[in-house]
Amino acid sequence: MSRLTREAAGPYAPPLPARELTAVSADGARLHVEVHGAVDDPAAPAVVLAHGWTCSTAFWAAQIRDLAADHRVIVYDQRGHGRSPASPACSTDGLADDLEAVLAATLAPGEKAVLVGHSMGGMTLIAASGRAGFREHAAAVLLCSTGSSGLVAESLVLPMRPGRSRTWLTKRILGSRAPLGPVTPLARRILKYGTMGPGSAPAMVEACARIVHACPRQVRYSWSKVLDLLDLDHAVRELRVPTEVVVGTADRLTPPVHARSLVAALPNCVGSTELPGIGHMTPIEAPDLVTARTRELVANYAVLKEGA
Repeated sequence: MSRLTREAAGPYAPPLPARELTAVSADGARLHVEVHGAVDDPAAPAVVLAHGWTCSTAFWAAQIRDLAADHRVIVYDQRGHGRSPASPACSTDGLADDLEAVLAATLAPGEKAVLVGHSMGGMTLIAASGRAGFREHAAAVLLCSTGSSGLVAESLVLPMRPGRSRTWLTKRILGSRAPLGPVTPLARRILKYGTMGPGSAPAMVEACARIVHACPRQVRYSWSKVLDLLDLDHAVRELRVPTEVVVGTADRLTPPVHARSLVAALPNCVGSTELPGIGHMTPIEAPDLVTARTRELVANYAVLKEGA
């Protein structure tokens, strides 16, 4: 087994990549990309993982560590996140451009991969669903804790009745420019309440807090505006590859109403799972489930490169 699959300092420590590269998006934005696992094995199926708002490649540590044993695992930092420089252009079209650039930089022409997106990463896959690059490379999709519209109005971060007041306050909380500061006990409690299930282990909360707090506040603010205006319902209908949906029942940011809407609208939905007591951070809160669903999609739908 490759050293990349072993823990360096705990289960949430990001594994070291076998390769690092830079993908250049349509507008010149530069994206940090990592390739883990069986990079020299032509028979190893490819998996591409797209993280969400305020996160980074580190968010996928558990999936990388497991899948890299027998897959080629491709992860990248969304623009402005992690090691990808910030860009003044923040939009769903930009997310789709960036994904196409990563696919082109890491996959051979016509090579298929299973694409997994969490939160804004799922929105990235939806936004790209009609693109030529997406259709060339997507074998199947796993959408984790995501939605296509109405994110602020449906958010349950505030324990209030639905309506204009809750939407107005939620918009200002999620779109705050305030710095998050260091990861303190209070910061962990706030993050756990807003993004994770009540039974989340302290190590899970700590891992999420460190990732989220590392996101620059201007980047966090800029992308919050994109999420506030999100309207990708039309693109869901273009997502024609086999697609599975996962959500936690305790998700306050993208509650199950979004997952159910996706399931109803997807042309080729092959499964839906609602995880009792799990919050928004499904890849960290339920790592084995997310990894297992990914492996199943690879086994059922991934197409290997010709001659493999």
